[in-house]
Amino acid sequence: MREFGYRRATDVQGAVALLAAEPEARLLGGGTNLVDLMKTGVERPALLIDVQDLPLDRIEATHDGGLRIGATVTNSALAADPEVRRRYPALAQAVLAGASGQLRNMATVGGNLLQRTRCGYFTDPAAACNKRVPGAGCPAIEGEHHNHAILGASGHCVAVHPSDMGVGLAAFDAVVEYETADGAGELPLAEFYLPVGDTPHVETAMPSGALITGLRLPPAPVAAVSRYRKVRERASYAFAIGSLAAALDVRDGTVREVRLAFGAVASRPWRARTAERVLTGGPASAEAFAAAADAELAAAEALPHNGYKVTLMRNLVVAMLTELTEEAAR
Repeated sequence: MREFGYRRATDVQGAVALLAAEPEARLLGGGTNLVDLMKTGVERPALLIDVQDLPLDRIEATHDGGLRIGATVTNSALAADPEVRRRYPALAQAVLAGASGQLRNMATVGGNLLQRTRCGYFTDPAAACNKRVPGAGCPAIEGEHHNHAILGASGHCVAVHPSDMGVGLAAFDAVVEYETADGAGELPLAEFYLPVGDTPHVETAMPSGALITGLRLPPAPVAAVSRYRKVRERASYAFAIGSLAAALDVRDGTVREVRLAFGAVASRPWRARTAERVLTGGPASAEAFAAAADAELAAAEALPHNGYKVTLMRNLVVAMLTELTEEAAR
């Protein structure tokens, strides 16, 4: 491990100033991803800036009826918050589906957004990887890729984003708030993560030297009837091979509003907007749910060993929306 400096920030502007002064600095929240990558040599920061003492650990109602979630709120606190559980149950369920209780007690909301892929080629410094070393190649395309992307990938990278929380946030139009030396800014989550293209090492649209200060969830009445389901290869905690956040408003057998976001199928949480458009205003039936899933997954480009994800996601959509429809009818 490379020797590194350590500074504990006590205010947002101080943290931003430390970032500006050291281009090779990294922000340390819970450290559940960053420290692992430092141990393997994937991350080699010159300075760690500890942000755990920043006053960003609250979950508050916004004036318009939404919620604001501070960047240093732990995953455990987020999942246990009564208002999150009541207004956005799929988000609470997504957080609880991620990692173990011990890790959730340490992991922070801001760090969760910025966690790196768990692709085995990325996490192995001895392997080629365009995300880690631009231009090195992507051996996953011809190698081990059973849990890699089927949507939005490129010939330069087929890794998937590992976050469960991010899938719940994507379904409900979360906005990322940040601070820079030039002032505050924000990005809708739909714009926060960049397409892979030919620069997979550039993962977000945040300005250089930015510090995430929180998330804003706009009011979404449909979110109150929502669920998150995660499929994994073992019953104990593991990263998803496919996941879905779904919310549904059905009136008289017609879909009034629907939200769908896929996980573990792309380099970022994948908002299934095509499926949403197909469903809105149509019948709430298993046949309609399957047709909407097929419309979304028509863009899938599976590799030889991950084509099962197309069927998996189709079945998840039908099962989840059927359950939500039956719940609404009770």
